[in-house]
Amino acid sequence: MNKQRFRLLVFLMSLSLIGIIVVQLYWINTSLTVNQEQFKNHVQQVIGNVAENLNNQEFISFITEYNKLKDSIGEEPERNVLKEIFFYERNTNTNETIIYTNTIVAENYGINGSFFDKKADSINVGNIVSNRKTEIYNGNGIDNSLIELNKMPDLTIKKSGNITAYDKAQFEVMFKDMVAQRPIQDRISNDKLQKILKDELDKYGVKTPFEFGIYSNGLATKIRSDKFKYDKKSTYGIPVFQDNEDRSMYQLLVSFPQKNKFVFSSILGITSLSLLFTLIIVLTYSSALNQLIKQKQISEIKTDFINNMTHEFKTPIATINLALDAIKNPKIINDQEKVMRYLQMIKDENKRMHAQVENVLRISKLEKNELDISKEPRDVNEIIEVAIDHVGLIVEDREGQINVHFNANRTTILLNEVHYTNVLVNILDNAIKYSPEAPIIDIYTENVKDSILIKIKDQGSGMNKLAQKRVFEKFYREHTGDIHNVKGHGLGLAYVKQIIDDHNGEIFVESEKGKGSTFTIKMPLIN
Repeated sequence: MNKQRFRLLVFLMSLSLIGIIVVQLYWINTSLTVNQEQFKNHVQQVIGNVAENLNNQEFISFITEYNKLKDSIGEEPERNVLKEIFFYERNTNTNETIIYTNTIVAENYGINGSFFDKKADSINVGNIVSNRKTEIYNGNGIDNSLIELNKMPDLTIKKSGNITAYDKAQFEVMFKDMVAQRPIQDRISNDKLQKILKDELDKYGVKTPFEFGIYSNGLATKIRSDKFKYDKKSTYGIPVFQDNEDRSMYQLLVSFPQKNKFVFSSILGITSLSLLFTLIIVLTYSSALNQLIKQKQISEIKTDFINNMTHEFKTPIATINLALDAIKNPKIINDQEKVMRYLQMIKDENKRMHAQVENVLRISKLEKNELDISKEPRDVNEIIEVAIDHVGLIVEDREGQINVHFNANRTTILLNEVHYTNVLVNILDNAIKYSPEAPIIDIYTENVKDSILIKIKDQGSGMNKLAQKRVFEKFYREHTGDIHNVKGHGLGLAYVKQIIDDHNGEIFVESEKGKGSTFTIKMPLIN
């Protein structure tokens, strides 16, 4: 997969994921807005019903009190005929004549308004009565043009009662005038108002704690709950106890302290599932994307590894070639000691080539904890000198030098000689490879408390900050522009890190581009 196609795929996947998240958030926000609006409508309907209920209950109470007073007087009221309605109708099919009369009479009981309220104005309370009579005449006894008033009707129906609409209107006017001056606490109680509110809220499914209060011209009255506090976002109001001009000096306020919790609770279940699934998608996507990027990096690294694997043998082969050339020298070939020295080098470097071939297997075994590394007490200075001998000919051939500064007094550590030697050789080999000029390497040792520090400092090309963080990763190599400029497959320092960790040690790197690098190994002492 080329870079352009890979980037397009990542972009489309990211865009899809962002789209899913945006849609989910939009749905949640829309649902929340709808629920808030529904809550508002329900509450407004509730307080409207409560206001109407308060007026109706007060009115009914007034009528009941009025009827009790009227019945208790025991005197015939004064009557005054206000209006008499006369209606005549002849049915030709049935030969019936119907005469309807309705007499409207005003009855004054002389009840003063002070009976209802000591502070009320003097208002005489009366009643309006309707006396209705229907007379039906059969046959031809009634002439079409003249009604014989002396003739007895065949059927007479009499009814008496109040004129509903007029009566109610009159009572409402009287009622509102009389109660307008009453203190609010005489018109409604806290317990009663709370019960009415609760019943209405339950009808509409608004089952959440509420507080209430009745205010007069912006000032609190005695009719209020203990914890009522006005909050613009969660308080709803409506005028109550309006007068005959539809004006009111009282306003009922109802607040809901847990409004947001109640509104959100209705979508909490589906929202939680939505967020959970979205989170799973995000985590899955992140994991898949991470794996995709890693696989791409590994693919690139493996390509680099294939191109550079053969060059990893360059150091031991170069050492062997130099040793063979030295042996061919007539001055050397007769020197048995030097010949044996070079032969030993060839043997050692042959071992190193074999070790390089098995580096991949060693890393794999280390990761699986399958590599058995036995350790024994050894002098670290001796191991350093052995490692220097492995790379000595290469350094000499490049006209470089390795300087040793053994400043540590305590040098005994628990280690595996073979693997620890490989660690130092790999670091030295790395310093040689990344030295464009003649390699100048300094090795320092020093004691810090119960540890020994081994510092290998070169004057090579150095590394940037990113390379310093990743230099111990398997297969990682810092590119120098030319893929074959520096040979290797990025396993050496990964192997170093694994071995140092297995020895309970630590390894650090400090580097600056163009000024070289310093590898520091910290190992625990046993002496």
